[in-house]
Amino acid sequence: MRRRFVVPVVLAVAALVGGAAAGPKAMPPEEKLITAPGYRAAPAYADNGQENADRRWVETGTVPGADTAWADMSRWALVDVKAHLEANGTVSAGPGGPWGYFWPRDGSFAAVALSRTGHASDAASVLDRMARLEFDPAVGFQARYALDGTPLTDRPRQSDGCGWVLWALAEVRRDSPAGVPPSAAELRDRCVRTLTRLVDGGDDLPPPSPDYWEVRVSRTSLGTVAPMLAGLAAASRDYVATGDLGPSQRVRATVARLAGTVQREMGPVYERFGDSGGLDAAVVMLLPPFTAEADLPESMTRAVRTAVGRYQREAAQPAGGVAPGVQWVKKGGASWTPQTALLALSAAASGRDRAAHARLDWLEAHRTPYGSLPEKVTRSGAPAGPAPLVWTASLVVLTLAELEAPTS
Repeated sequence: MRRRFVVPVVLAVAALVGGAAAGPKAMPPEEKLITAPGYRAAPAYADNGQENADRRWVETGTVPGADTAWADMSRWALVDVKAHLEANGTVSAGPGGPWGYFWPRDGSFAAVALSRTGHASDAASVLDRMARLEFDPAVGFQARYALDGTPLTDRPRQSDGCGWVLWALAEVRRDSPAGVPPSAAELRDRCVRTLTRLVDGGDDLPPPSPDYWEVRVSRTSLGTVAPMLAGLAAASRDYVATGDLGPSQRVRATVARLAGTVQREMGPVYERFGDSGGLDAAVVMLLPPFTAEADLPESMTRAVRTAVGRYQREAAQPAGGVAPGVQWVKKGGASWTPQTALLALSAAASGRDRAAHARLDWLEAHRTPYGSLPEKVTRSGAPAGPAPLVWTASLVVLTLAELEAPTS
């Protein structure tokens, strides 16, 4: 959803306008599945050597959901994440083309998925690469980087990146300290300083910035501030894990103030821009496993859960998944797998196993013929866009791991 916005949005709007003129039955053609040359595009491997290498790598860790109906999906999702991991620690978002770049957000989810499945050294390589990326202390990361780590400046920086990186650092350390490289300490401090400055110690919303929609905005979106809140809360816990109690207390105070600011400025409906813009998947980021209930006022948690329920209903698409937002330009009614998988993960982390199972069943039923999870599913239920999408693959692995996690 993040790759090709200016031209596709214009085309989508034109198509919808044209459809209105032609009558209610006029719909744009369904998108097709994109495959990258040289990448797996059939149910079986063309290269037995690669199959053996993948099997050996998988066996060094665990496959969440290995004893469930989703075992095959889980294994392929894990293999697809590994297949897009470069030797230098960057992770491409998908198989080439506009997806052949490294997004800090996608890399963060990939690092946690690798860590959660016992591949600590791979997770450490991703986090170490994060620590070595070009970084502006005033804003944070670029929107994306080339796979050799070169910064790309064709899009505005996205200030939500530090939030995702801080969340990933804490999650990986919770799995195993071996997944956290020495460079992570400076990375954590740098991101905390940047986010604290952007939110004025928690007293203000950050300045407007593109979020996971990757479109320019003139108002601060929930998709920008929610990952910041989640990341700072994670950093506070992570400082405790490393014995840095002073920084933890300072960040915890910032989190408390920022939660109140978000409640005041974005509540009570928690739409994209608070009181406008429609509900979108960013509201899920205010729930576990991203934001703990203890990090928010109780009344805010209740309102957020209500908003998530509304989002699921209002963003529902013909094939059974959801759109990124209720005011997203829906090009032919496609379901988007990352947002559908976000709902699955949040449901699993919140103890709503049946809801998580239903989302996993849907994702399982709409994989490609060769087993990967696509970016989108058309209105008639066909996989579309690039496949695999690393963000979706990571989310599925994390959802299945969450379902297996012992309850306290």
